[in-house]
Amino acid sequence: MTTPHPAEAAPDQSLVRALITPEGVDLRLTLGSAGERAAAFLLDLLFIAAALITLAILTQAALASMKRQSKEVVEMIWILGAFGLRSGYFILFELTGRAATLGKRALGLRVVARDGGRLTAEAIFARNALREIEVFLPLSFLAMSALAGDPADGVALLMAVIWSGVFLLFPLFNRDRLRMGDIVAGTWVVKSPRVALLPDLANGAGSAAVMVFTPEQVAAYGVKELDILAEVLRRGDARTIKVVATRIQNKIGWTVVSGETDSAFLTAYYAALRARLEHRLLFGHRRRDKFDKA
Repeated sequence: MTTPHPAEAAPDQSLVRALITPEGVDLRLTLGSAGERAAAFLLDLLFIAAALITLAILTQAALASMKRQSKEVVEMIWILGAFGLRSGYFILFELTGRAATLGKRALGLRVVARDGGRLTAEAIFARNALREIEVFLPLSFLAMSALAGDPADGVALLMAVIWSGVFLLFPLFNRDRLRMGDIVAGTWVVKSPRVALLPDLANGAGSAAVMVFTPEQVAAYGVKELDILAEVLRRGDARTIKVVATRIQNKIGWTVVSGETDSAFLTAYYAALRARLEHRLLFGHRRRDKFDKA
């Protein structure tokens, strides 16, 4: 059994959504609020800014060591670095198993597919490509207009402000707090609560301790399914436990013995699966889900 982190508050029911996974599990997810998403984005911008400042300092130091002073070179490297970071930062972090940037991790958020399926690379690229249109393009207009200081650019400045306002405030006007990128990509940003494992879930208990699985049986799933198992065991819903246990038993060819309960089976399988994934992670192998061949 798992228990919620002590600091975790009761979720706002207006942000709770049902997510039916391909395994048929009904999980209740809590969407990230508009304020949490905005705070996470601002944190990400701070991380990007810190990286750009570091890049500029290192570039300047490298040029100085070569006894060359070139403001143009520093500016060019900074511009290229800014483009690379704002294009790649969000995509690369969301492609990881945690599906979250540093800002999202700090706020306990992650990206998931709204259909309950696998979060694909295509969806991540789509949701982040839209950010360029939603945020960075109008902000570039604003920056150029401010630097130019030309009164004739007032109309362009006003249009950029309106453009930014529409997209930045868009999550406030839909119940799922979706950006345009989320709508196009079919994603949600949800809370990823910190969960503390109790000893019986981590180590197995009772009849669970005598269950032994073959390497092939434990290799059937990955990190995503491990997280689903943890959530199912944490909730303790007997119907959901039975459905999930039956699906796993059918998939791995498990023969149920007399007196074996669904809860004990899931507890044992969870412990075995987690042990295998942790062992493989020591050797650099991280299997994201059952479709991942790693």
